[in-house]
Parts: sequence; structure tokens; C-alpha cells
Amino acid sequence: MPTPPLTASGFPDEEGADDFVRMFRQALAPAERESLAYTPPLVILDVGDGGAEYDARVRRVVDALERASRNDQDRQTVPHALVTASKDSELLSGTAARGLFFGLPKNMTPDRLPGFWPLSDSVSYIRALDQGTTAPGSHALREHAYEQLRLNRRQRREGGPQAFLWALGGGDAPPVGGLRGWLLGSLWHGITRTLPRWRWELRKTRRLMRPGRLARRRRQGWLGEALGMAEGSETMFEVMDEVADRQLRRMALPEDHPRHQESLYALERLLTRALLEDLADPPVGHRRPRRRRRTARPLLLVPIPREDAPGVAAVERFLRAFHEERGHTASRPGPLVVAVGRPSPRLLTALGNPTAIGFGQAGPLLQQPQPPTGPALVKLQDESFERDGIVVRHCLPRLFRISGRTVATTAVTGVSLFSILLGVGAWQILGGPDVSYECVGGTRTVAEDAGARITVHATEWYQAARGQIDRQNKRVMDNYAQHRTVRTVVAFVSDPPVGEDAIRFDGLIPELRGIALWQQDLNDQAANDPSLVPLLVDVRTTGELFGNAEAKAEDLVREVRGEAGQPAYKRIVGVLGFAQSRESTQAALKVLDRARIPVIGTTATADEMQTAARTSYWPFTPSNSTEAAIEAAFANRENIVARQSSETQCTPAQHAIVIESSADLYSRSLADKFTDDFPGTEPVFDYNQENQYGGGGPPVTMRTSSADTLTKQLCTALRKQPDSVVYWSARAKDFSAFANAMDRSGTCTDHDITVLGGNELTNVAQTGVFANKEWLRLYYSAHRLPSADRRASTKTGQFVREYTNFVKETTTGADPWQQDGHSAVSYDAFHVLSQAVIEAYQADPTVDRANVLHSLQDGITFDGATGYVSYGADVNAPPVDKTLVLLQQVADQPEAVVACGAYKQGAGYQYQKQGVPCDAAG
Repeated sequence: MPTPPLTASGFPDEEGADDFVRMFRQALAPAERESLAYTPPLVILDVGDGGAEYDARVRRVVDALERASRNDQDRQTVPHALVTASKDSELLSGTAARGLFFGLPKNMTPDRLPGFWPLSDSVSYIRALDQGTTAPGSHALREHAYEQLRLNRRQRREGGPQAFLWALGGGDAPPVGGLRGWLLGSLWHGITRTLPRWRWELRKTRRLMRPGRLARRRRQGWLGEALGMAEGSETMFEVMDEVADRQLRRMALPEDHPRHQESLYALERLLTRALLEDLADPPVGHRRPRRRRRTARPLLLVPIPREDAPGVAAVERFLRAFHEERGHTASRPGPLVVAVGRPSPRLLTALGNPTAIGFGQAGPLLQQPQPPTGPALVKLQDESFERDGIVVRHCLPRLFRISGRTVATTAVTGVSLFSILLGVGAWQILGGPDVSYECVGGTRTVAEDAGARITVHATEWYQAARGQIDRQNKRVMDNYAQHRTVRTVVAFVSDPPVGEDAIRFDGLIPELRGIALWQQDLNDQAANDPSLVPLLVDVRTTGELFGNAEAKAEDLVREVRGEAGQPAYKRIVGVLGFAQSRESTQAALKVLDRARIPVIGTTATADEMQTAARTSYWPFTPSNSTEAAIEAAFANRENIVARQSSETQCTPAQHAIVIESSADLYSRSLADKFTDDFPGTEPVFDYNQENQYGGGGPPVTMRTSSADTLTKQLCTALRKQPDSVVYWSARAKDFSAFANAMDRSGTCTDHDITVLGGNELTNVAQTGVFANKEWLRLYYSAHRLPSADRRASTKTGQFVREYTNFVKETTTGADPWQQDGHSAVSYDAFHVLSQAVIEAYQADPTVDRANVLHSLQDGITFDGATGYVSYGADVNAPPVDKTLVLLQQVADQPEAVVACGAYKQGAGYQYQKQGVPCDAAG
């Protein structure tokens, strides 16, 4: 018997599979355009239970079918979307619509979805309302939907006149006073704001609410007919306000309540119907080049999660809605939907308990003009997954041949456009403003003038930092022996990474160095000042990637409750931690908060960490919401993306390709807030090498655990929208794998790629790992200015000199983290906690933890290594206008291209007063 391949691939080779694959390809790209008028049934490919191999089976079938929609250059030839869910409350019709607009096929004008988008925007607005809120009103819904049209008009391919009037009128009336100003303002707003909104609302109402009188308008009025309002006078947004009035009370119920689920299903059906109506058989272009010319059928691939996995309810709800609405559309043709996985008995019951058939029977159903109303359920055999299967060949849809009339129309349009551009060019030469294409920070990549990769001595450097803390602890105990008041602080850290490569992705060593440096400074000052309180540092590891943080926090709480008989120096007055935002550290903060133990954060930046501990946790670094706002403004308003025509010129990013890891709290939080703040379109790739995915965060375009797959998708997106910035919120380890995969493939590294990332990339970027990436222009955030920057404060320079001397005295080899912010952050965070302890001691020599909390609540202020530190009174939030720096990695050193916040003391060092992009956080 032949040995099965280690990793079998291809479409499972069962009886009739050849015919099914052939007809599947024909259904996507029929030889005759008329075949697009056939409506294929819902196809469910049951991969069986699969055990531990379930996810691999689903991925194998999905990958095989998805291959049909791409050509040899990995470009899409058929519009398709991978419809996945990360949580049960998602509405996947929106995920499907967004996916169809990603990586659009060339020479095939996409569907515009003119009815779907305003309904989807209205539903999103309604769902975002706070619980207990009443219906928002038709005006609010219209304003929100119109704003979304303005922000996404390139994607939605409509709204040209409205966008022009918006740009002409701006947000305010002309600055003229008196009666003349009032009249002019009324007229101005009427033309530039009221008129385009009224006209747009009228068009949408006519399309969705009023029945069409002509055959070519047979799709009009479906919403009014479905809701029994076709003959009424209500506008589309008035109808949606009525929908909100009905559904808001249900959505306020717990998510598992039957009425809440009923509400989600009603909204999913509404949006699915809208999507199907807009994806009907497209008309032929004729003389208008901009008319839709789709010659392929949209493909929606829907992986079914395991029964107990997050998102399974959302997937089942979408499949039920599609099955229900497929036969009710005014114009039947629509997408081919293929679900892959093990359908639950609950889903099968909702679909009418279809009888399982073979591939030989399922294939012809895709080509029948009048297929059965039920889904085609095919059960795959376990044996077929143990061997290689069929290679699904690429679909090559027929492309349009431009007729003579179209050529003539295009020529006339081109001549007219040229005349307009000629006039604009003359105005530009004679009196127009100069447009700068100068790149922020220059045009250098990380590889230019870079030195050798820095060797990291992980074990030696870690032990040196711990050894220095041990020596300073001995000095503290010497003070205690002399009857000085001494207390203990706990520093929660992750387990030390094993090996040189692992330490590059972890900020542990510079963090410990910063703690040791402040402890040393405090001991030096306490030697001559009896009002100070020397502090022992108890470094406690919490497992790999803080995996045991919650359990360690519970251990600490038990210790604190039983400390009555302990020596005074063992009394714990506070905690330093945590360096990373993860579910485990968030849970640990909740434990410490309930016990009222003061905690000063270090480099954990997720806003969700603050909501976990509202009374005893003070974050030190700017939150993700602040960072995302600044980075979104930086990407969209500064010249950071290389122009296609010149590598020496740059423009602002019009699009962002967001890479996140949804299973990671930090990554999910940062990506979610960036997509909210960035005004352009943002396809989101969920990338996790451990193949772990979570809920929440922005809607996801694609999920993958493969760096090679991510590279292909990213290159496809960049070819389609070259004016895109890659926004990286995933972890540094994943970024390193991605960068290496880009080098291996080389498919789109002929043009510089701009990556903007968070503080997570600091450690690895400065170790020289990317020194050979000649295609990479890398910007990332940090929490202090480089010492060589002329804007750096005196205190920052002093800290860097002290840090440099410390490293030289305790370690060997070149230090890659001299300009890294982790050490300065932990240095200042320890300073905050020690200052609170000192003030508590001065109020009461017992140094009670409650007094430490009171000191923190009163506000702590000083000039630190990261800049000016000023906590507001009675606010558990980061210091006011805390320093945030955007660095560009150049050669072996980072250079600050943006400095925001109080990197120095003074009234001018505030976000609101520092211009673009800092004022976005103000």
C-alpha cells in the first residue's frame, strides 16, 4: 500500500468530483453570458467530524475552490469573498460585501451595490447605539449613511456630484456676518449640504421603496414590497428608523435571549436580500464604458466553524438567511454560495433537512435554469482526505471586446478630459499652490547604510539585569538593618525567552534594566534623605507570554491577605506590570483591582486594560485609541507612500491594508481603533502563525496562519491599490515571518512598501533583523525620543547616558536597545510608584496601600526619562499628553519623524497645539 502524503492537498477526489469541479468552474465563468441568469442552489460540502483534523479539512477544501478564482499570477479573475466570523453576533452579509470589493478582477467593472450600502450603514449605526437608546431618527441615519458614502466613494463608485459639492462647501458656511452672511450661509448650505443629501435620499427611496414601471427597473421597490410600504410616502431612512424602533428593544436583551437572536436574524435577512438584489444579472455595457461588465458569477466561500467555536451562530444565521431570501429576490440570479464544514442538526433543520447527494448529482444542479429550492448537501468521505485530490484549475472569464462605438465615446471623453486638465495645469503654473511630494523622513529603506545584524546574548543579558536588581535589593536590606522603613514592590514579567531569536521579539531585558536603574537611583538618593522609602523589587515570572498572569495575581492577593504577621519589609505596597496587553494580563488586573492593590502599568497600551481595572490601575503609556488616532492622521495626511512614478516622491496613503491577530487583545484593539480613525478603505487580514483567532475587532477580509498566503494577498492588494500603507498591529514575531516571506516570493518588492506599526516592533527593528530588506520603509511608535534628537529633554539625555554606562558595566557586546523606549518606560513607571509610596509614608509611617492609592489619585507629577509625566487627579488614565513618538528605522538607528505630547515640560507640548498628526489625539 503506498504511503499517503504528509500533507494531502487538492479537492477531495471522490466519485463524481471531476464533473462537479468542471461544472463549478462553468458556473463561475460561463462561456455564454446568458448563463449568469441561472441561480445556483446553496452548496454544503460536509467534511465530516474530522476530529483534530477538522480545521485542516475545511481549509483544504476552501483553498482548492478558491484557487479557481485566481490566475497563475495570483490575481483574481472572479469576484469572490471568504465569509468568516469571529463572534456569534456578526452579520456576515456585510463581510461578504466587503470581501467582494477586495482584489477586484482586472477588466471587469465591479458591482456597485447601490441598495446594500445605505441599508448596511443604517444597520451598523443602529447596532452601535447604547442599550436603552430610542430610535435615532431618519435624519441621523441619513447623515451617517451619507458620510459613509463620502468616505468610501471610490469603493462604492457613486456619489461623484455629491462629493464635489461637499468638497466645494466644506463643513461650515462662508465667514460673512450680518444679514448677508445669514442669507449666503443658508444658500451655501442649501446647495452644498441639503440639496445633495435630499437628492441622494430621493434616489435611494425610489430605488428601494417604489415599484418600477419598466422592465429594466424590475428590481426597484423590493424593500417597500417586502415591508408592505410600496405605496406609502415614507423615505428609505424613515423606514429604517421604524426598523430600529422595533429591533432596539430586542437587541438590548442578553445575546442568548431568543428575541435578541430573532432581531439579528431579521437584520441579516434584510441585508442578505439587499446584497442579492444588487448582485443580480448585470446589464451589458453598450455605449457607456462605466456600466457594469461583470462576466463572472460572484463566489462566496463560507467555512463552518466547529460546533462550539466562536462565530458558528453567525455563519448559520447567514446561511439560513441566504437560503430563505434566495427564492424571494425580484431578480433571481445571484452569487454561488458554498459552505464547507460540518453543518449542525439545527442548521439542517432550518434548511429543510436536505437529503445528502453525491458530487455527480450536485454538479448538474449548478447549471440548471430552474434548480431545486433546497440546498445541495454533499457528504465527503474520510478516506478522500488521506490522499491528494484534484487540482481545481483557474477560471478564465470572457472579457469584453470594446466596440467601435465605445472607442469613439472614450476618445471624445478623453479629449474633453485632456482639455480640462490642460486648463487646470495652466492654472497651476500661473497661480496654483505647489504640491509637495517630499517623503517624510526621506526615501531610505531599512537596508540603506545598515550595519551587521546585532548578536543578542540573551541569557547573559537577562542574568545581568536580574543580578543588578539583586544587588540593589541587598542595599535595601542594609537600610532595613539600620531601622529604615522599607517596603516591597512586585514586578510581574513574562518568562525569559529561550534563545537569541526569541529575545528579539520581547522587551523583557530593557524593561528589567529600567527597573534596576530606578532602584539604584532611589537607593542613592535614600542614602542621604531619610524621608525616602527604599523599595525591594520582587520579580515574579508569569509564564510564557504572561500565560499564568491571572493565577500569579491570585497568589499575590492571598499573600497580601495573610501578611499581618510578616516582617515590615515584606509588606507589598504596589505592583509594576504589565508589559503586554493580553487576555491573561487583563484578567490579572481585575484580580488585583478587586483586592485594591496599586498597579502602575508599563508598555501595555490597550484601552481594554483600563476598563478591566478602574480604581487601582494607572497605565503609563498612551492608550491604543490615542496612538491609532495619531497614526491614522499620519498615514492619511503625510507623504509616506512612494509614488508609482517615482521612488523619490511620496504621497499620503489613500488606503490601508491592516494586519491584525484577532486572538491577541493588543493587536485586535489597535487594529479596531485604527480602522475607525483612518478615512480610507482598509481590508483587514487576520494573521496568526498559531492558527488562533478570536472575536471582536474590525471586520476581517481574510484569515491565515501562513506568511506565504499573507504575502500573496498583500501583493494582490498593493497591485490593486498601490497608494496603500501596510498597518501592522500584529506581534513582532509574525512581522518577522512576513518580512522573510516577502523576500522569498519577491512578487511585489520591486517597489518600496511602507509599513506603519505599533510599539511592538521596536525591539526587533532595532536589532538589525530587517537590515537586508531593501523594499521596506518602516515607521513605528515609541515612548521616548532618541537621545540624538535635538528635541529630547535634558532628563532624557541624562537617562540615556546612565543606561549606556549601566550596559557597558554589566554586559558584553553591542546593545541593540539603546534607543528603545521600554527601559525608559519601566524606569519612569517605577518612579511613579515610588513617589506614591513616599507621599504615603509622609502622610502615615505605616505606608498603608490605601494611602498609596490616595497618593496616586491625587496625581503624580515629575520630569522623567520619557518626558514630562503628569497624572490627572482622580482619573485612572495615562499621564496627560503623554509622549508618543513615530520613528523611521534608518540604517542602525531610528529617527523621529513625529514627536507628540509632553516630551518636554511646557504649555506648548500638548497634542492639540502640535499640529498634524498630533492634534488628532487632542
